[in-house]
Amino acid sequence: MYEERPALLDGAVLWTRTAAPSPESARPVLPDGCMDLIWADGHLLVAGPDTRAYVPGETAVRYAGVRFAPGDAPAFFGVPARELRDRRVALGALWGEAEARRLAERITEAPDPATALDELVRRRAAEAPAPDPLLRAVAERLAAGRPVAETADAVGLGARQLHRRSLDAFGYGPKTLARVLRLQRALALVRAGVPYAEAALRAGCADQAHLARETRALAGTTLGAYALSAAASANRETPQPSGSRTTA
Repeated sequence: MYEERPALLDGAVLWTRTAAPSPESARPVLPDGCMDLIWADGHLLVAGPDTRAYVPGETAVRYAGVRFAPGDAPAFFGVPARELRDRRVALGALWGEAEARRLAERITEAPDPATALDELVRRRAAEAPAPDPLLRAVAERLAAGRPVAETADAVGLGARQLHRRSLDAFGYGPKTLARVLRLQRALALVRAGVPYAEAALRAGCADQAHLARETRALAGTTLGAYALSAAASANRETPQPSGSRTTA
């Protein structure tokens, strides 16, 4: 069962998932431009920004996670997003083993680990540098489907400056982020039952064939297979958004 709600931290999402303890229950995690702090059966780990579908390999039963808005997590974790691209790492690798173990134990012992994780993120974010508002504006414009060149002009950055700052904030350049966010828009429409061709155009793809290529490249599947999987998931449980970053 997967559930999510707004987190205490502005722009973030708090999610929980209970899964069968077997790799067969896992579903690929699709790129979404986000990073997550995840509590998984007593352990804390960080999910970096993905450029391709991530196939979970670990097994756990209970999860809670905070999904940061694109560009917000690097200031919180204290590491450029590019260093975590396509990676899952233990929080101890970033904050030290002793600190990560102390925080994990506090969350695990709480009556509701998800609420404890949510409060931890809110408190630690208040002590960390604020996310760059300029990069937030970049993410918002690209999420709305604005072109990269137009976005660079709107925020007053040259192409090279935008690319360099995007690597640190998002883990990859603005063109890749735009592709990822466009795919997320299209797949949300597909999950809602919109025909593929219409979903492609509404999301900003040239045509259905373009969307099909992007789905294969970024999600590692076909449109038809994705739609069937989403429908089956909706019949079994609360739908798990393609961006939820569980590791099993």
